[in-house]
Order: sequence, then C-alpha cells, then structure tokens
Amino acid sequence: MLQRACFLPFAFALSAFALSAAAQAPKPQYSPTHWPVESGSFDIRGFHFGTGETLPDLHLHYLTLGKLRRDSQGHADNAVLLLHGTGGNAHSLLNPVFSDILFGPGQPLDITKYFIILPDDIGHGESSKPSDGLRMKFPRYTYDDMVRSQHQMLVEGLHIDHLRLILGTSMGCMQSFVWGETYPQFSDALAPFACLPIEIAGRNRMFRYMAMQSIRDDPAWDSGNYSHEPVEGLRGAASLLIIAGSAPQQMQKDFPTRQQAEDYVNRTVNAAVAITDANDFLYYFDASRDYNPESRLNSITAPVLWVNSADDFINPRELEIAQKLVTRMPHARFVLIPASMQTFGHGTHTHGEVWKNYLIELLTDSAKK
Repeated sequence: MLQRACFLPFAFALSAFALSAAAQAPKPQYSPTHWPVESGSFDIRGFHFGTGETLPDLHLHYLTLGKLRRDSQGHADNAVLLLHGTGGNAHSLLNPVFSDILFGPGQPLDITKYFIILPDDIGHGESSKPSDGLRMKFPRYTYDDMVRSQHQMLVEGLHIDHLRLILGTSMGCMQSFVWGETYPQFSDALAPFACLPIEIAGRNRMFRYMAMQSIRDDPAWDSGNYSHEPVEGLRGAASLLIIAGSAPQQMQKDFPTRQQAEDYVNRTVNAAVAITDANDFLYYFDASRDYNPESRLNSITAPVLWVNSADDFINPRELEIAQKLVTRMPHARFVLIPASMQTFGHGTHTHGEVWKNYLIELLTDSAKK
C-alpha cells in the first residue's frame, strides 16, 4: 500500500499539491535525519539574471547523499540531480513516498552507488529569496536563471562535470527540459515528471495568475511592503492550489462527507498561510512566465523518460500535447499513467512506486556500454 504524501509547508505550491491534495492535515517538512544527508552551499558573486538585474551574492543551498565517484579520466560518473517543484526545497524529495522507494539498497537510486544532489532553487529554502530582505526588489528570476545557477553550482562548487541523471518534478520537470536544451551533453538521461514543454497558457496560466492576483489584490500586500502577511490574499491562493493539486478519486475516498471536505480545506489553508511569505510566493509562481522550450525540443539528444498522470489538473491529458511533442526528441519516451487509486493527481510525480519500473528501464537503457 502506498504511503500518502502530505502538503509541504507552502512548499505547498506546485510541488506540494504535487504531493497530493488528498492528504490529511499538513505536517512539517520531512526531516533530513531519515537519510544521511550532508548540507552544503555555494555563493555566486555578481550573478546576472536574464532580466539584466544582478545580485551581488547569490547564495545557493543544497543537500547531498552518497559519495561522488569519478572515472579513470577524472570525470564524475554517478551524480544525480533531483529538482523540486515550485515552493519546495532540498528536503521535498526526501518525502518517504519518493526516497524510501528509490534511495535504499538495490533500489533505482541506491545511495551506495549514486551521489544525489538536492538543491534549494533560487527563491526557495535556504537559497537567496525575496524574504531575505529585498522583498519586491529581488531580481525577477526565471527557470533559465535557476538552471544556469544549478549548472554553475555543480561545475564550480561541487566540481561535477557530468550527470548520470536529471530527474525533476513539476517545476523541476520543466527545468529538466531547459537543462536538456541548454546543456545537451551534460547528463546521460533526463526524467521530467509532471509538466509540458510549452508556454504556460490556457487554464494552467489562469490558475497561476488568479493565485498571484489574490495576493496582489489584498490591500495588506502594499506592493510587497507589508508589515504583516496579506492573509486574505494568501488564503485565496491556497484555496486555488487545493483544486489544482487534487486527485478526484483520492479526494472522494478520503473526504466522503461535506463536513470532512470543509474541515480539510480549513486545516490545509490555515497551515499553508501560517508558513508562507507572500513575496516569495509571487516570485516562484511568476518564474514560469517565459518558459517555453517547445521550439528547441529537437536539440535534446539525451534519452528522456517523460511521465505525466492522467488525473493531473495542471497538465490535462485531454490536450494530447505530450503525445505530439515527444516525437521531436530523438530518444524520448512518454508515459501517461492511468488515473486510479494509486495515482495522486499532479502529485503522482512524487510517488515512486507508481513509476519506478520505468525509471529502472531508463537507467538501464542509458548506461554507457
């Protein structure tokens, strides 16, 4: 039986409704003590953002598991980059429904064989973010900025010149496509889970825009100069995310009465609001504004395992976009997981038991002979 994921702090956003809106009351983020993680950081002096803005010191935090191995030529050959979703952080994929399925002995990402890197993206976790003090004067970062900073952290900070695998969930899924186009030779394989490589438009953009506008329309937000969090705006945003991250079958099973459904909403919204900074939320939600890798998909030459779930509100199967675009990449496979009591809507990307066997096939097929 699959262990159900809970909403992470307002790591809640896309990554945590990523972890299933069907969960019970929100809990604190998963403790890093379950796995022997090591914490690290890397500072980039004078980082230039795509907007033309510069941050004098971009601080990037990350966690690692396992030991880095190099081949006879000194190149890294067992490093795996795991990318979290919007609002998440380095701890997000330590969620037991992900890590317990993948990291143990004999499992696909066995940490006795692989060196796992879990970064806090720009604007997230312990990395530089608006709430550190700059508020709305923080550079308006994008996914391209995130990927460039990840690459610089790996090469200059960890001295890693090659990756065995990049696996990304939700926002990390979209970053995986950016990685494949920007640094096509850097990784042996890509595993983007729960996204589409197109401009974020239609209903996807609408719910993101509505969530951001809910905060901006709250007078307490005060153009980001609030003395206390804009609670009503955050409540509106949190409510939208419950719907976007929901899995209909799981929701109906877990909350079969009106009272149970309403109690869940109240618990979830209250917990999310209590731990969310409104400016951070606006920045990490808006980071997708110019994402659109569609025109360059044919430049992705690494083997790709692209997995979506049929009950994903954010990436609806009815659009049939993935089935058309997967053919543009020469070594890509698209898997649509059928909706069932084993799927969790958008959050299926974190439930390793659902797609583990596909990942094993990717690692086997992409292994250097």
